[in-house]
Parts: sequence; C-alpha cells; structure tokens
Amino acid sequence: MTRDAAGAGGEDAYDASPWVPAGADLDALRTAAAGCHGCPLHRDASRTVFGAGDTSARLLLVGEQPGDQEDRKGHPFVGPAGGVLDRALAEAGIDPGETYVTNAVKHFKFEPAARGKRRIHKAPTLREISACSPWLAEELRLVAPEVVVALGATAGKSLLGSGFRVTRDRGVPLPLPPPAGGDGEGVLVATIHPSAVLRADDAGRAELYGGLVADLRVAGRLLG
Repeated sequence: MTRDAAGAGGEDAYDASPWVPAGADLDALRTAAAGCHGCPLHRDASRTVFGAGDTSARLLLVGEQPGDQEDRKGHPFVGPAGGVLDRALAEAGIDPGETYVTNAVKHFKFEPAARGKRRIHKAPTLREISACSPWLAEELRLVAPEVVVALGATAGKSLLGSGFRVTRDRGVPLPLPPPAGGDGEGVLVATIHPSAVLRADDAGRAELYGGLVADLRVAGRLLG
C-alpha cells in the first residue's frame, strides 16, 4: 500500500488497521508491517521493526519501541538494552531463546542531537501507541503466550490503557484482556524497561537491575 496516515482516514488519523491483513500468519504480518504508514513515525525511521523469537513461546515480552541499533538492524532488542534483558532473563531462570520479543510501537521515534549525527530517543505519544496496537494484538493472538511481560510504561499502557503506572503495578500478576480474536484472559507482569538500568547512575543501577530480575522471576513462576 502507498497510503499514508492521512490518506487512510483523514489528516489526523493514526491507525495501522488498514495495513493489517486479515487472517495472516506472523511471516505475512511482518511483511505487511514493513509498508505500514499508519502514523507519521514511518517517515523518519529506517524501517519497521517487527517482533522476533520463538513463535510458540509461552512468554512474550513487550517493550516500548525500537532504539537506534534496532532501527538500523531491523530486529528488536539487539542494542544495549537487549543485552541487559537477556542477562536478566537468564538470572531469572528464563531462557531468552524461548521467548518472543516485540515492541508496542514498531518505528523508532527520535530527534537529532544538537551536534553530530546521534539520534536521541523520544517517547511515543498515546496516539502513536494506539495507532500501532493492531500489530501487537495480532502478535498476541498468534503467539498465544501464557504470560506477557510489559517492559516499561509505554508497553503497559498499550496493553492495559492510559491508567497503567509501572511504579504501582509492577511485579504482580495482572489480568490481561484477550487480544482481538483470542479466547479467555492472559496474565501480565509489568516491570521497568531494561534501558532504565542503563540510564541509572552507579549507585542506583544495581537496585534497578535487581528489581528487573525479581519481576521476571514472578513471570517465570507463573510459567511453572
């Protein structure tokens, strides 16, 4: 498709639904997502970064959006935050290779640094999160995980609504409404995004990382 967000439903329309093929499997969804123009973020990002991993995983992890390295390489969680996440999963007794990882928003949102060529992460808006939600709903429906981990506030809001607060809701099992076309309810465990560990100073980094591991252990116990 060549429509942009305006052409899909008005100048202010933010909605990926017109680009989501009905009845598609994950490979077909990934191909279709590469051409998504459901919100303006596609204009500056290098590519769509779709989910990846074990397509029959019992545990699915949702982050915020691709970072700079993910945008360049086309895969989620391949940058420094991904390294923190893999290490925390292993310490929590969860094999990273047996998970599926994705993001609430599939395009990298950034602003240029005042000097140089660096691209500075910028948090997506609620409209951009909502626009991308049809892709995430299909991933949840097709992978059908037993437990979903929301990594940070953006992921939590994409799954539970704007009232979600990671500081209030983290580390405890929460009911997850079924995705479109799904059956029953799933379970969600929220925690911080691993990038928060990287941003912390030396004094706070160990505590944040320990909390991340502890929350992931909750998810691991739910898997049995």
